[in-house]
Amino acid sequence: MTERVTVTGPRRRRPPARRRAVTAEIDEQTQLGEVYMRALLRAQLRLSLSVAGVVLGLLATLPLLFAVVPRISAIELAGVPLPWLVLGGLIYPALVAAAWFYVRAAERVERDFGDMVNRP
Repeated sequence: MTERVTVTGPRRRRPPARRRAVTAEIDEQTQLGEVYMRALLRAQLRLSLSVAGVVLGLLATLPLLFAVVPRISAIELAGVPLPWLVLGGLIYPALVAAAWFYVRAAERVERDFGDMVNRP
């Protein structure tokens, strides 16, 4: 009588599905790449509109404040009316601060996007 023998080999698994790099998706302009790029552009647009809104709101509010409250307009420092000092000189440091904030935040958005794209 012959003995039965079971022959087994190494398990054959399918290799794990290889994920395409996000950069390849973006370079080839696939639908997924377009989704990533739209997300980046949307984040940049949201940031720019929010900073522009704050700056324009500040610039529009100051003349309105000076027109509504004439006592403020009557104040003079070194013979120069306060509205002239504020609108002619003190507004520029605020603009520089807004620009500094915008650049830092835009760099953060791009860095986060780069981290997301280069994730393994």
